[in-house]
Amino acid sequence: MQEFNYDIVVIGAGHAGCEAACACAKLGSKTLLITMNMNTIGQMSCNPAVGGIAKGQIVREIDALGGEMGKVTDNSSIQFRMLNKSKGPAVWSPRSQSDRKKFIEEWIETLTHIDNLYLWQDTATKLIIKDNKICGVETALGVKVHCQAVVLTNGTFLNGLLHFGEVQIKGGRIAEPSSYFLTEQLKALGFTTGRLKTGTPARLDKRSIDFSKLVEQKGDEDRRKFSFSDIQQKSLKQMSCWITYTNTQTHEELRKGLSFSPLYNGQIKSIGPRYCPSIETKIVTFAEKEAHQLFLEPEGVDSNEYYVNGFSSSLPLEYQMNALHTIEGLEHCILYRPGYAIEYDFFDPTQLYHTLETKIVQNLFFAGQINGTTGYEEAAGQGIIAGINAHRKINRQSEFVLKREESYIGVLIDDLVTKGVDEPYRMFTSRAEYRILLRQDNADLRLTPKGMEIGLVDSYREQLFQYKQTAIKNLEDFLSNQTIKPNEINVFLESIQESPIHQPSKLSDLILRPNINIFSLTAQISALQNYVDNIERVQNEVMEETEINIKYKGYIEREQITINKMHRLENIKIPHNIEYSTILSLSTESRQKLDAIKPKTILEASRIPGVSPNDINVLLVKFGR
Repeated sequence: MQEFNYDIVVIGAGHAGCEAACACAKLGSKTLLITMNMNTIGQMSCNPAVGGIAKGQIVREIDALGGEMGKVTDNSSIQFRMLNKSKGPAVWSPRSQSDRKKFIEEWIETLTHIDNLYLWQDTATKLIIKDNKICGVETALGVKVHCQAVVLTNGTFLNGLLHFGEVQIKGGRIAEPSSYFLTEQLKALGFTTGRLKTGTPARLDKRSIDFSKLVEQKGDEDRRKFSFSDIQQKSLKQMSCWITYTNTQTHEELRKGLSFSPLYNGQIKSIGPRYCPSIETKIVTFAEKEAHQLFLEPEGVDSNEYYVNGFSSSLPLEYQMNALHTIEGLEHCILYRPGYAIEYDFFDPTQLYHTLETKIVQNLFFAGQINGTTGYEEAAGQGIIAGINAHRKINRQSEFVLKREESYIGVLIDDLVTKGVDEPYRMFTSRAEYRILLRQDNADLRLTPKGMEIGLVDSYREQLFQYKQTAIKNLEDFLSNQTIKPNEINVFLESIQESPIHQPSKLSDLILRPNINIFSLTAQISALQNYVDNIERVQNEVMEETEINIKYKGYIEREQITINKMHRLENIKIPHNIEYSTILSLSTESRQKLDAIKPKTILEASRIPGVSPNDINVLLVKFGR
């Protein structure tokens, strides 16, 4: 048996695995990334897009920490949109359509230019464990890799099973094999595992679509980026998405196939994502609706392939085709491949610490769909945290944990390890208690100092961050001190139906008005225009951030007061070896939950479902208020 030696092994080169491997290697660990297929690294298994509601915030946080997903997305972007712009900045969310092929190429180029990072095409079949501690990995090709830590990011490949109606094919993705043996080994060690389901729609040939019947959805004219870096992104042709709708005839065709649907005939027993249901689930759950919106998304600049967002299905092929042919614009559509469902193994994430290290086996980390999540962004967010902590653990450094009030990644991981999952977990802005602080625009201000501290942010990004920080402060000072006279601004105010001013006013006071933004104000005031012209780098980011800080100052300060109160509970530690079964004043459910999850602080305990306020009071009395 051939043997190799590495510091860390990352298994799986999806979104979680790529970020984990990059983090480990950039921090200095000799890292091996094992993938079953070198040609599908960073594959977008479902829709060809990154970001969206809350997900876009996660991508910007990954970038702020020193991760790569934002740059890969920017360099493969064929459409960018900022979602929720009609609402407050707390829920603005960037989203980018990507060229699927270019996305993979960008990831491969990124990985192959990172020192300490090596790739190996193979399948991991066994973890080498001694005294409950990771020592290495064995593969299907008979290779033994000795290492100090392993990050498992297997996605949907652990015992993956594809469903095309009654037809079942073993696989992690269409035309790609499943991964076996690891689940069984981990179950034997005491890990709790389960099965989840996800799905994907049919892919259509562009040449068979009648776009004249569809509604065009273009990207934003002011094309933005995910990455906070000021490096020029690669410019690809920008493409539109297209909107159409199902109808009553579509639903009737789908109902004809329900008895053959794996979701309804008992063939699939696992739970699918609530917030991304299949089209057959939609017509059953929302039987009163006569139409469901669909988005046709281009797969790439040089591809004729289109993704039908909103039409995931595991019905037999003939029912999918018949239903699609009833939809306006798709009457004569030709399929590249049908939609399908996939069942796969996951592990109960309450078996993890907040570092994503498992509680049962030391130096073994889980990240991505193996933890019960869904989505590229959620996976990548876990990947970078697992990679950072794997490196820090083997180098005897303190753990790296993001708190709920610091990031969406912190919310995601805290939800997973304290609450667990009973369905595929998807991030929403509503899951974050402190949304006004966790905006997409300030992710670098929140997290780049942490990336700098641990050594994941390079010196160029550090200089850019410090420049931006200073520029924001200086612009805020300028706006707070600069005054404007009535005769210099009233014509403009009246043109936008704003009340005129009657005495000299600070520019910052004008920005407080809801119908005025810093960009429109700059166009009217020469002194302000001259000032911002001297902001040499990331000018738009500086202006936007400054405006938000001024407009929402009261809300931001109020959330910070709430956070400070919560920190009091965080400072009360709970001994790891506490026997909850002996604290009879706790409810039975609370004792069981606390014993299983073993929270480190009173604050963590308060977030566990089934632990009541009365139980928290008991813990406060025992461990000191």
